[in-house]
Amino acid sequence: MTPTPNSKPGSDGAAILERLREEKVRWVELFYTDVFGGSNQVDVPLATLDADSFESGVPKLDGSSVRGFREIFESDMLLVPDPGTLATIPWHPEVGGTVRFICDVRIGGSYQPYDHDPRAVARKAEGVLAAAGYDTSYWGPEIEFFVFDSVELIPSAQGVRDPWAGAGYLLHQAESPWKGGPVESTVRFKEGYHRSPPYDSTLALRAEMANILTDHFHVTMDAHHHEVATSAQAELNIRFDELVPTADHVQDIRYVIKNVARRHGKVGCLMPKPIYGDNAIGMHTNQSLWANGRNQFYDADDPYAEISEACRYYVGGLMEHSRALCAITNPITNSYRRLVPGYEAPVFIAWSKANRSASVRIPFYHRGRPEAKRVEYRTPDPSANIYLTEAALALAGLDGIRRKIAPPPPVDENIYKLTPAQRKERGIRELPGSLGEALDCLESDRAFLRPAFADSLLDTYIEIKREEQLELNLRPHPYEFYKYLDV
Repeated sequence: MTPTPNSKPGSDGAAILERLREEKVRWVELFYTDVFGGSNQVDVPLATLDADSFESGVPKLDGSSVRGFREIFESDMLLVPDPGTLATIPWHPEVGGTVRFICDVRIGGSYQPYDHDPRAVARKAEGVLAAAGYDTSYWGPEIEFFVFDSVELIPSAQGVRDPWAGAGYLLHQAESPWKGGPVESTVRFKEGYHRSPPYDSTLALRAEMANILTDHFHVTMDAHHHEVATSAQAELNIRFDELVPTADHVQDIRYVIKNVARRHGKVGCLMPKPIYGDNAIGMHTNQSLWANGRNQFYDADDPYAEISEACRYYVGGLMEHSRALCAITNPITNSYRRLVPGYEAPVFIAWSKANRSASVRIPFYHRGRPEAKRVEYRTPDPSANIYLTEAALALAGLDGIRRKIAPPPPVDENIYKLTPAQRKERGIRELPGSLGEALDCLESDRAFLRPAFADSLLDTYIEIKREEQLELNLRPHPYEFYKYLDV
């Protein structure tokens, strides 16, 4: 089918199906997100759907086969397509027209929303905000990623090394200082920000990604650019939207990054810290709460950053729960290779109006613009499940407002250059240093999540994430051979 550029679908499932039949669409991809942020899909012929599919769902999900979902004796589940998420899939035209719906997960028989469905958690969080008087919340994650030419296991004389035994990997990228060969397009460590071609080797690739997101997935783009690190570190900026639609957009962005890179013979990488000695990738998450069309974070009379009392309490909630939030916003062991000093990633729990060494920042480019006032939470990275991340941040901030948690004074200096004594004097705490530590924090500070997160979801999440930490701890690291082979 030929998509209409940036035309958002309606909510009438029957009318949408009729239009898709007229346009000769053959296949429908039903997408859903698992507990850990993975995109999953089942493809069905268009003829298998009818208007009732958008209400009662499609019986195509075995919940026992999805990590973190159901047991084998309770595995029948339904996928309910959201008609407002209709998108066209631009690749593989040889199989006929293909479209996509993002689905909510329901329990078979009862048709109830499933507590472990991340999209259902995000919807609950929206309801909690609405009940507190905030009828709208706006979200704007900044998606960073790498594009490598290839990623391969380091070979040995006996062939490819065993990936289960602490294998090393080779990263190939045309910009990389270690690549060898011509140097005229090399991007040195930490010198990639806003570079132009020929140093920016993936400008056309990013533009293709942005065009596909606009024309096929109804995502409104704000910008794309080369980021600070070498090896084609990039960023895609999208226009802010409400909580669930924004999370849907992020899942689409991840999908498009990986598929466009793959179709060009490259690797789209969303692992936070693949390169030693250079910046990692983050997912700074902008957020604001609104009521009756007014931004509740804005106060023109505030002399510091034009923020309201509610905004300060929201910041206080984020800071109060920052260590527990890390288990959700930074959910893999590699996340904690990023959260180290010296690479622009936040390590210390502090806030400021313009300080990028703080974990919470109030962007302050202009005065007198209530529509632009927002909180930027800089800790998350793109390995996070965006539905759970936005929900958890909203609940942490709302807890701050309810309990009137006032943040400490802002820190308007480079926190990395403060001594431990100076940080202690200012009450600046550190984020967890490992996934295991973050999970400990979540276990001891989880009550603020209960309005939207079922205890069974958090129990399952923590259990599986502890297994990931153990898997890493059991395996020797290549650097350990360099460091300790002579002990």
